[in-house]
Amino acid sequence: MPTVLALTGSPSLRSRTAVVVDHVLRRLEHDGFRTGHLALRELPAADLLAARTERPALRRALDAVAAADGLVVATPVYKASYTGLLKSFLDVLPQDGLAGKTVLPVATGGSLAHVLTLDYALRPVLATLGAGHVTAGRFVLDSSVERDPGADRLRPEAELDLYQAVDDYAAALRARTTLAAPH
Repeated sequence: MPTVLALTGSPSLRSRTAVVVDHVLRRLEHDGFRTGHLALRELPAADLLAARTERPALRRALDAVAAADGLVVATPVYKASYTGLLKSFLDVLPQDGLAGKTVLPVATGGSLAHVLTLDYALRPVLATLGAGHVTAGRFVLDSSVERDPGADRLRPEAELDLYQAVDDYAAALRARTTLAAPH
């Protein structure tokens, strides 16, 4: 089965974006995919900002992206775009760093006014980095993430919508990896 790596661009320790990504990864694991999660806030900031790609933590992150068959790229919306943290990481990827990869873009935000962030801010960068296929992304309202002391969760209607995007993504990734496999 293909390997999917989720990148989350939220600088927050208790991120709604991470809650959404956890749902995405659980759905993919249930479908038999191998998954990993890279919270970009855990990378050394000085190395990331200075593009010190030879440093161990940043090198491991870049190698994980290179090894993955597909990516989930998730971000909260800040100032009508994806976060600077995500931008910094995307900037250190090689120009063809997403070549041949199937990518699911995901964004979270406080207002439906930010839904176009996926298509007008994030999708062009993913395409520029050579993504083989960028599937229809999903925007999840912050209000759809219910905070609970035991476990944060998504409202059922948001979860169903998200799962539709994940299922479409899984089908696209399977199709691409099947076509790319040696016969």
